[in-house]
Amino acid sequence: MKNTFKSLTVLFVLACNFTAIAQIPKSEKQYLIKFHKSTLGENWQNPWNLNEDPTTWYGVQIENNHVVGLKLYRNNLKGKIPAGITALTNLETLNLAFNALEGNLPQEIFKVGTLKTIRLEMNKFNGSLPADYTKMHNLEELSMFNNLLEGEIPAGIGNLQNLKILNLSSNYLEGHLPKSIEKLSKLEQLELFGNKLAGTIDVELGKLMNLKELILSYNKFEGDLPSSVASLNNLEFIQLQGNDFRSLNSLMQLQSQKLAVFDSDDEFLNMKFSKVGVSETRLVDTKFEDVKH
Repeated sequence: MKNTFKSLTVLFVLACNFTAIAQIPKSEKQYLIKFHKSTLGENWQNPWNLNEDPTTWYGVQIENNHVVGLKLYRNNLKGKIPAGITALTNLETLNLAFNALEGNLPQEIFKVGTLKTIRLEMNKFNGSLPADYTKMHNLEELSMFNNLLEGEIPAGIGNLQNLKILNLSSNYLEGHLPKSIEKLSKLEQLELFGNKLAGTIDVELGKLMNLKELILSYNKFEGDLPSSVASLNNLEFIQLQGNDFRSLNSLMQLQSQKLAVFDSDDEFLNMKFSKVGVSETRLVDTKFEDVKH
């Protein structure tokens, strides 16, 4: 009887261990191991023990037996994101910000339709933005500032109907601001500081009624700022300096009661909005800090 009880106990323990080990599909675990190798995981600030269960791996969030989050912010990742990330079929959050990843921006990331957050800022990605975003129905945040991205902002970005945050600052993007951006009705932050974007802005920015941050500074925009900007009553941050705008007169009628930062090359407007009493701009204060995450 005792032997039978011991045998059942051993079997129960083995079954529990098997359940834990088999918590995520083999394809997902294999990709994570591949990712670990490709980004020099042995040198990470918080490395993984590949002999342990993936539930113990730093930054890996698992729900319902699938990887839903890969959160390796500021973890000393180097190298490249390997091919095959679509194996993470339930991935919602990809946060690889503030590392030293390099190589072409993997277009494959934008085929993971479950993603809600993509944060790749402060790395060394080059290449261009993908043209196709038709699978990204759930994406709410796309942050890739301070990389080496080139080319134009594609018109397809207007398909990101649930996007709230678009931050492409401090890259080498050029060309016009695509008119399709005006379709991003849920957008709260549009940050394009420090690129080579140029020409007149043919975008009805006034359609972005939820916009809180409009950061277009240090590009090559010219002509008149769209008059519809004055209707954006939720604006908190406006930075337009370092461009070739002919006129910012549309902002004379701006009635936002939430304005905290206003910077432009128009000294009259700067004085008009200086009553908010902010002495330092957001770019100085928090541009490279990870407050939320």
